[in-house]
Amino acid sequence: MSSEGKSRIQVLQGTLDLIVLRTLRSMGPQHAYGIASRLEQVSEDLLKLNQGTLYPALVRLEQQGWIKGKWDTTENGREAKYYAITKAGMKALEEETQRWRQLSGLVEKLLSEES
Repeated sequence: MSSEGKSRIQVLQGTLDLIVLRTLRSMGPQHAYGIASRLEQVSEDLLKLNQGTLYPALVRLEQQGWIKGKWDTTENGREAKYYAITKAGMKALEEETQRWRQLSGLVEKLLSEES
């Protein structure tokens, strides 16, 4: 199926936080463009994140102490803020992953009920 035929996915705030944390845990420190590119790649372009979606999430996660940002130079010689998951972020990721699995299991159960 071509990417034009796919519906784009809208991401809820808490879900975006969870997948950003997961991405940073698996890939190590990344700048915003690297995070967005990785999520688009993994979702096979179903998930397109613009700056208005991703940057507020990064600010929120940094304010919560779940990620830490540090300015550095990219491969292209540009300045970018690289984000890394913190110890508190790892704990939050575990808790949020468990909560997500419970919720998705409940939704799946409700959707599979005979009407």
